[in-house]
Amino acid sequence: MKTYDIIYKKRNGKELNEDEINYFIQGYTYGHIPDYQAAALIMSIFFRGMSKTETTNLTLAMAKSGEMIDLGRIKGKKVDKHSTGGVGDKTTLIVGPMVAALGVPVAKMSGPGLGHTGGTLDKLKSIPGMKVEMTREEFIESVNQTGIALAGQTGNLAPADKKIYVLRDVIAAVESMPLIASSIMSKKLAAGADAIVLDVKTGSGALIGSLEEAIELAQTMVAIGEELGRQTVAVITSMEQPLGMAIGNSLEVIEAIETLAGRGPKDLEEICLILGAHMLVLAGKTDRLSEAIDLLRETISSGTALEKFRQMVKNQGGLEAVVDDIALLNNAKELFEVCADEAGFIERIDAKEIGLAAMMLGAGREKKEDVIDYQAGILLRKKIGDYASAREVLAVLFSNHPKKINELTVNKVLSAFKFCDSKPPKIPLVKAVVTKEGIQHI
Repeated sequence: MKTYDIIYKKRNGKELNEDEINYFIQGYTYGHIPDYQAAALIMSIFFRGMSKTETTNLTLAMAKSGEMIDLGRIKGKKVDKHSTGGVGDKTTLIVGPMVAALGVPVAKMSGPGLGHTGGTLDKLKSIPGMKVEMTREEFIESVNQTGIALAGQTGNLAPADKKIYVLRDVIAAVESMPLIASSIMSKKLAAGADAIVLDVKTGSGALIGSLEEAIELAQTMVAIGEELGRQTVAVITSMEQPLGMAIGNSLEVIEAIETLAGRGPKDLEEICLILGAHMLVLAGKTDRLSEAIDLLRETISSGTALEKFRQMVKNQGGLEAVVDDIALLNNAKELFEVCADEAGFIERIDAKEIGLAAMMLGAGREKKEDVIDYQAGILLRKKIGDYASAREVLAVLFSNHPKKINELTVNKVLSAFKFCDSKPPKIPLVKAVVTKEGIQHI
């Protein structure tokens, strides 16, 4: 078998068989296939696409390219949750403790964040002393002890995906449905979950802009999961504006604690309840979403979800006092209030622009080697549908670097807000739910 022949076949729009896909993944992972040939095949896939069978075979080959983690020693059915990413998306920090408080084990492995703001691991690292790197034994023991662990991925989890993702990024081949789907699902399969809930974001602050494309991606990932023996549900959620009010690592941890205590933004709480309800149903806790939502609400009102968050922080070496004193999490040296230069109802908040502004403040990485300022970020004071008077505060900027709060950053935040004369219609948070049975539009 020759790599040239595989490239030629896909370039001409023909379907690759399982052996050809396995040959490419193994060869590229272990350095037998050079970058220039891998780039040629990836670009052929970008333009020619892949069938469902090809995408499933690619996903499995990527999952098997490294360690396949066995979570069998963790008691109970393990349900993983994955988000395709968005601005202010701290749902894992809230959903995890709520679900774990109801006796469903949450064994969550996350990768490093790259982009607007930090990923889940970066948010956790903003808690003093928090340990996110664990051996497999420590990870399993932690889940069995407290019911939840949020940790970094092992170094050898789906290594093919790591190499292919870097290559896709530099050859402008990121926006490919089969490649996005196989990237996400290969890591989920390798991480050992029994069932998977996918939060597929759509809107200005998401990787996938249109609802149609988001549904297509969701369908592809659900089909892969079900084909490979994992119950999978995808929830299509809105990223037309940042989720919640906080953008930035420590700010988002504070908001997660506030939400677990029943004082969080309503949009964030609603999304968390919906995602958590699907996790409970897949875990067999109940067969009705409405009952699952009620159970989750009870974990907030009773304080058991917040207590579970406390246990997780303590078990992973973090300063548990932050749960009672959120001021311990953020004392950024520089704060700046961005005020409206006109009056009116807020019609739009461009999530991507807000995310980029947060990154400019130091909350995210433009390059892998960039160092994150965990206390940097943006705290919104207004959301879509709110009225703002002229000179009223729209957002507060946080940073430990005075030079990063500058005219460019302030103007980027201001440009994200669009005003109108009358109150705009409410944007639905959930657009659709995709299961193996089909699409349910909300």
